Amino acid sequence: MNKIDKIQALNKLEAKMAKDKKLPLLEFNLVFGEGNPDADVLFIGEAPGKTEDELKRPFVGRAGKLLNKMIESIGWQRSDVYITNIVKRRPPENRDPSPKEIESYKPYLKEQIEIINPKIIAPVGRFAMNYFLPLAKISHNQGKLFLINGYFIYPIFHPAAAMRATKMMTEFKKSFKNLPNTIKKNKSKK
Repeated sequence: MNKIDKIQALNKLEAKMAKDKKLPLLEFNLVFGEGNPDADVLFIGEAPGKTEDELKRPFVGRAGKLLNKMIESIGWQRSDVYITNIVKRRPPENRDPSPKEIESYKPYLKEQIEIINPKIIAPVGRFAMNYFLPLAKISHNQGKLFLINGYFIYPIFHPAAAMRATKMMTEFKKSFKNLPNTIKKNKSKK
């Protein structure tokens, strides 16, 4: 699928989601995702927060600013990657997404991943990681590469968690620094 076809397919999927009244959290704005549909890396967070809901864009609050800084630290721009969430609307009070909410949005994320077809999926934080690796622990598995259903999965700490602990921040930065080499090493394996 070429870039124009991907853009059209993503727009169609977003419109379909916007019309789906069976999805939970309809009182909040749809935060579908943004970035390069031909991206090598797809970052997937857990759900939008307050700022993301207001601006209808993923990762634009404090954690998003750190994510952007890390993307730039490896010589990329935010527009080079694609960023989305498992749950596409904000859980109230920034609570964790419920299993029912994750399950409801799952088919849409699956289709979004298929359209983008990235080289590497980088789940950001434990909820996003557990979507792909249900039994994994983020503290143990972040920065490691897994092959799941034909996709390379490279979990990283959530930037908000990294901001709260020096050790996590060190590991978070290290995982980002290794990301370009991880892509280069594994480009031909998919």
